Amino acid sequence: MNVTVSHIRSALQECYPPREAANLSRIVCCEMLGQSHIDYYLGKDMILSPKDEKELESILSRLCNFEPIQYVQGTARFLGRTFRVAPGVLIPRPETEELVERMLEEVAPASRILDIGTGSGCIAVTLSKELPEAEVTAWDISGEALAIAGDNNHLLQASVLFVQRDVLTYQPVEGECFDVIVSNPPYVTETEKRDMEPNVLNWEPSGALFVPDSDPLRFYRRIGELGRSMLTVGGRLYFEINRAFGEAVASMLRKQGYTNVRIRKDISGNDRYVIAER
Repeated sequence: MNVTVSHIRSALQECYPPREAANLSRIVCCEMLGQSHIDYYLGKDMILSPKDEKELESILSRLCNFEPIQYVQGTARFLGRTFRVAPGVLIPRPETEELVERMLEEVAPASRILDIGTGSGCIAVTLSKELPEAEVTAWDISGEALAIAGDNNHLLQASVLFVQRDVLTYQPVEGECFDVIVSNPPYVTETEKRDMEPNVLNWEPSGALFVPDSDPLRFYRRIGELGRSMLTVGGRLYFEINRAFGEAVASMLRKQGYTNVRIRKDISGNDRYVIAER
């Protein structure tokens, strides 16, 4: 069967704005169906086998149901590496890449690092690869997320230790000690749901996204408490945060006894990271 680029783009424009439809059509044609970029931009037909035709129908159906392209592909890029993703984990964001880049500038090579709420493992695995002398441990409450993170750990030949753990109820054991704790925990309030796109709201795991309006800092507070006993003296916390709560998180950490508390902005100029020292 002959399929044109314009046919694919037209099908996607029924669901997406023209620019987004064009970007998705390029990914579908070049990255998923194997068309060369030259042929794509020349608008040449693709000759699809019955199997590929069926695959294309499935892809377009999923995209028009607003499933994120990363889930449709089954992968997402993070700091130059390809990670497996599925609806059980959040899709890695550029802001999180910025957080890891900052850590790589500051964290000692042989640090003991704990990643809380690891999801796909993108933070932990990247740190393990870029800091091969480090000992990296990662927690998540979700067994599904840990299975995906474990796959990424294996596929990318990293050496992260993954543990299923609920940070809100966990009580640390004697001698459990880290130089760095990093977390990108749930931080979107329930009220903010109304402004979210359907490809996020309907597909990404709500447990990894949302916190109640009545207690938006619940994860930061608990991780801060754990850090007081689990971090070495001078050890650091690295948080990705909701841009609306930078001052609130920083103030809370100061009250918990942390020092050198800093709020840092992301590339868009929003408060996005809080760093503190024990």
